[in-house]
Amino acid sequence: MRSEYTVTQVNAYIKNMFTQDFLLKAITVKGEVSNCKYHSSGHIYFTIKDSGGAIACVMFRGDRDRGGLRFDMKEGQQVKVTGSIDVYERDGRYQLYARQIMLDGAGVLYERYEELKKRLSESGMFAAEYKQPIPKYIHTLGVVTAPTGAAVRDIINVATRRNPHIQIILYPAIVQGDQAAESIVRGIEALASRQVDVIIVGRGGGSIEDLWAFNEEIVAQAIFDCPIPIISAVGHETDTTIADYVSDRRAPTPSAAAELAVFEYNRFVQDIQDYSYSLQKSIDRKLDACRMQEARYKETLRLLSPMGKIKDRLLRMDQYQDVLQALMDKRLKNSRHRLEIDIERLKGLSPLDRLKSGYSYVADAEGNNIRSIDSVQNEDDISIYVSDGLVKAQVTGTERINFET
Repeated sequence: MRSEYTVTQVNAYIKNMFTQDFLLKAITVKGEVSNCKYHSSGHIYFTIKDSGGAIACVMFRGDRDRGGLRFDMKEGQQVKVTGSIDVYERDGRYQLYARQIMLDGAGVLYERYEELKKRLSESGMFAAEYKQPIPKYIHTLGVVTAPTGAAVRDIINVATRRNPHIQIILYPAIVQGDQAAESIVRGIEALASRQVDVIIVGRGGGSIEDLWAFNEEIVAQAIFDCPIPIISAVGHETDTTIADYVSDRRAPTPSAAAELAVFEYNRFVQDIQDYSYSLQKSIDRKLDACRMQEARYKETLRLLSPMGKIKDRLLRMDQYQDVLQALMDKRLKNSRHRLEIDIERLKGLSPLDRLKSGYSYVADAEGNNIRSIDSVQNEDDISIYVSDGLVKAQVTGTERINFET
């Protein structure tokens, strides 16, 4: 009778076969990364493939934390994966359990690049506080690049177009190959000794191997130590080197570096004219404000000065004199009016008026008015005043008359 086995038993048997094969315990497989997934648990699931096949892979978080992966793995990268091949019994599927993943070919340089970038960053060479500001107006521009090629032509064309008076000092450096790093360092030091205003360090684009001189530590250290502000202009916009991180300013292209370093002369002249106009207007406004303030001070001084107070008091005295004169005139007018009334009243009481009306005034020898017959005696001398004179008379007798009946 034929033997029968469960799925679990078969998977366990196959797993045991893989376990006994020492080649599969430590194997390195190279290929292209696809289906890369970073799981929330920290594990990485991916596939490596070539033109003839593919194999599933997994790297556990523990192997990753122990330095098994030192770069950001992405789709399409060529890698070398070292680990063991084993069977996942539940699914009956074999896969490569990665312990170490390295970039293949150019990826090795990229790994070196990432390691140096991390180390220099931790040392503080990329810190913003060490970045020197690029001067706005420069007279002398230093350039470290190859004496031939598009990069130097672009820098010269852009710089002289922006400012025809700019002085450009070129250090013809080797920018590719084994001697490139040392040549770039000598160029930086030479231009720093000339005390140029700004230095542009760069070259045209290329592969990571072509640009590698700008990823060397000695070049990064020379840029960091340079007392002159440095603009890095290496490759095209998408290329990034260690020099870009260390330099005081990164430009995406050599042409852009020239635009950053050299001010536009015509715009500068226009700015000067604008500033002159603005300054003149500001001075005029300031002078107008000062004149107005002076006028206010003069008015204040006039109001507070002793002469002003004296003049004010004199004006008030004149006003008071006018008021007093008006009051006196009014008082005199009222008094005259009352006097006229009293005169009219007195006229009504005046003896002369009575005399003129036909009455007479009788007085004794002492001038006292005789109002009764009892005031005189016979033979007393009396005076009778009439309207046109005085009549002298003597009392010869008296007779009492009752006028009330």
